[in-house]
Amino acid sequence: MQVATTGEPARPEDARGWGADDAIGALFSAHYRGLVRLAVLLLHDDGLAEDVVQDAYVALHRRWWRLRDADKALAYLRTSVVNGARSALRRRGVAERHLAREEGRQEPAASAETGALSLLAHREVLAAVRRLPARQREAIVLRYYGELSEAEIAEAMGVSRGAVKSHAARGMAALRQTLERTR
Repeated sequence: MQVATTGEPARPEDARGWGADDAIGALFSAHYRGLVRLAVLLLHDDGLAEDVVQDAYVALHRRWWRLRDADKALAYLRTSVVNGARSALRRRGVAERHLAREEGRQEPAASAETGALSLLAHREVLAAVRRLPARQREAIVLRYYGELSEAEIAEAMGVSRGAVKSHAARGMAALRQTLERTR
C-alpha cells in the first residue's frame, strides 16, 4: 500500500493511477466493515453478507483495469453488494419454496434472528424494516444507515432518483404505520 507524504496511509479516494492490488487494499481497509453491515441489514445473515461483500471486492479487482474513474470504485462496490444481496435473497426464496413443496408445507418456518441484529437496540424498527418490500428496504437502509444521497442510492440500486424517492416515501409510510400499531 502506498503512503502519503504525511506518513499516513493513502486514502482510497487517492487511488487514481494505482494498481488493482493497492487500490483494492485501501478500499478494503476503509470500507469493508460498513459494506458488510449494509449486506447484513439486507440479508439478515452474517456469513452470507460477508460472502457477498467479498465477491464484490473480487469482481472489482478483476475489472479494475476497465474502471474508467477510480473515484467510482466505492459506488461500484455498493452497487455490487446491493445486487449480490438481491441475488442471494432470490436464491434463498427459491430454495425455501422448493423445500416447502418437498415437505408439503405451505410456508417455510421463519429463520432465527442473527446474533448481530439481535444485539441492536432498536429491534422494533429493524423488525419493521425487515417486513418492507425489498426495494423499499434497500432505499431506507441506503439512505438512513448508509447515509447516501438520492443520486448515490439511485446508482447503487440501478433506478432513477424519482424511483428512489418513491420507494423511500412508501417505505417510511409503511414503517410509520407499523410502528404506530405496535404502540
